[in-house]
Amino acid sequence: MARRFDERRLVVASHNEGKVREIRDLLSPLGREVVSAKELDLPEPEETGDTFVANALLKARAAVDGSGLASLADDSGIEVAALNGDPGIYTARWAGPDRDFMVAMSRVNDALGDAQDRRANFTAVLALCWPDGHCETFEGKVFGTLVWPVRGDKGFGFDPMFVPDGYDITFAEMDPAKKHTISHRAVAFRKMLDACFGGAP
Repeated sequence: MARRFDERRLVVASHNEGKVREIRDLLSPLGREVVSAKELDLPEPEETGDTFVANALLKARAAVDGSGLASLADDSGIEVAALNGDPGIYTARWAGPDRDFMVAMSRVNDALGDAQDRRANFTAVLALCWPDGHCETFEGKVFGTLVWPVRGDKGFGFDPMFVPDGYDITFAEMDPAKKHTISHRAVAFRKMLDACFGGAP
């Protein structure tokens, strides 16, 4: 049985403004005050885990330690079938020190070459941790295919390259409200809301 979340304030353990904005949008109907690790000037911990779960827990616990508040961290990435699941947990690193995801998407496209199999999935793991050390984790996935050249300007990360199954537009061409209902992060959020917040508002 997951622990119910009754705190009013929650730290989003991320310096990625796109990710923080998406999480804030998903949490806003719940009436919680959301503040980011960047806004609190918390340092970004080195992601030394070898799974999405390990890295999400590492980031959430670092934010709890730095703020004294309950914290929510997300570790997410894109896993490309023809690349044996790469870049996976190293998705952000493929974007280089400047986090230029055009660079990362180009690297993936170059690595795929003429491969016919362009299937991929986004994976997100949410880690919700309390100051007493208790944590809950939730995983979400969304499957699709990769396109080139990239399309759209509404998303972030690999969104301009990813067409979810059942659609003919990329996440970056999709209305953000629609993306919020089907994304990997949305799937993980629904699991978290059901388990810790009494269901969707």
